[in-house]
Amino acid sequence: MYDVICIGGGLNYPAAVVLAKSGLKVALIEKDLNHLGGTCLNEGCIPSKNLLHRAKTVVESSEDVFKTKAVIDFDKLHKKTAKNLENNRKGIIAQCKTNGIEVIEGEGFVVDEGVKVNDKILNAKNIIIGTGASPRIPEGIEVDRKRIITSKEALTLNPPKELTIYGSGAIGLEMAGLFASAGTKVNLIFRHEHISKKMNNDIMLTIEKDLKDLGVNLLPNTSIQKAVTKNNKVHITTNNGELESEYLLVATGRVANTSVIKTDKIKISRAIDTNEYFETSLSGVYAIGDCNGKLMLAHAARAQALNVANQILGKKEVLNLDNIPKFIYTMPLSYASVGITTQNSYSFPISHLGISRSMLDDDRGTVIIYVDEEDFLKGAKILAPNAEELISIFATALSGEMDIATMEKTVFPHPTYSEVIDRVIRRVK
Repeated sequence: MYDVICIGGGLNYPAAVVLAKSGLKVALIEKDLNHLGGTCLNEGCIPSKNLLHRAKTVVESSEDVFKTKAVIDFDKLHKKTAKNLENNRKGIIAQCKTNGIEVIEGEGFVVDEGVKVNDKILNAKNIIIGTGASPRIPEGIEVDRKRIITSKEALTLNPPKELTIYGSGAIGLEMAGLFASAGTKVNLIFRHEHISKKMNNDIMLTIEKDLKDLGVNLLPNTSIQKAVTKNNKVHITTNNGELESEYLLVATGRVANTSVIKTDKIKISRAIDTNEYFETSLSGVYAIGDCNGKLMLAHAARAQALNVANQILGKKEVLNLDNIPKFIYTMPLSYASVGITTQNSYSFPISHLGISRSMLDDDRGTVIIYVDEEDFLKGAKILAPNAEELISIFATALSGEMDIATMEKTVFPHPTYSEVIDRVIRRVK
């Protein structure tokens, strides 16, 4: 009998580590130990940022103050990235071993009798499911993972002459920037008039302009009805006609992995249903991360896993998912947001900072904050260099339930882009 069984070795493993450190008997089940760390580590967040940080250098070096534009050796970069991922996986194994976690390689299922893995039934007082999600493939698109690919294959693809991307979420926008910066002709297909319905309008239009400046061909109001590979070319049929491309990257969202559930005692809709504490309809069984469909972000999965671990250790509290930051590594400026929007909003352009124009196109950036009637911060949106780093300041303020008067006590270093936060909060008064 275990105290806790964690199914899935992605962002579930931090919970296993915390619980084992607290003296509980913990097992971690992962169907492929070469995939420890989950999608984020192996074919998502980590490899993509290894590539995108280098691609940003290429974009910034295109400014006329440089005599030579940077060129990436993708063969070397892919090898270096693979080595980084291997080291990270070794680090996870070491953490598990050091803390006495029993790591079991095999596919785990929740059944009426407990957890079934490798034809054995294991029992535990608590079960934490973290089985992630898989790419959503629209009907009519025949993914062969050679010419019609998902983000997994895209992350090891050397830049082709032409790539068509379907979808303008984080994966679509990031991969469009990555490959366009490397000289690939990129077509970005999306179903609506603009790339996003959630961004502030001015920020969204700026990102669209940045994509065009990179050479990305935007194809709005377009949906793919059929896509097949013939003679090493992708033939694409859309509502606006037909086109041909060397590759097609399908980036139309992800679907929760729910096959782990083999009992009627746990309810499933589009994902594994849970309450606000991430507990399923079966007491003592939790589902965290992408498989519960609440917020498909790696750091959200980690936060949920740690929240459940704390509950098991007797510290029960609701995790506010609104206060978890989101970002997209667009180029040359990145986009980030946190919290909710309100009627009271205030913005400040980066062009008014002293540091402005020290990086490529940084004067196009802006910060917007949202406050309630009592001047408490409720949310923020940022388009700026390293927005994914700056947003953590607002996330901290939200977690601390700060009002603007309290935030004004913070002194920001000069000259930095973080000063824009000082400026925007002082415009509230």
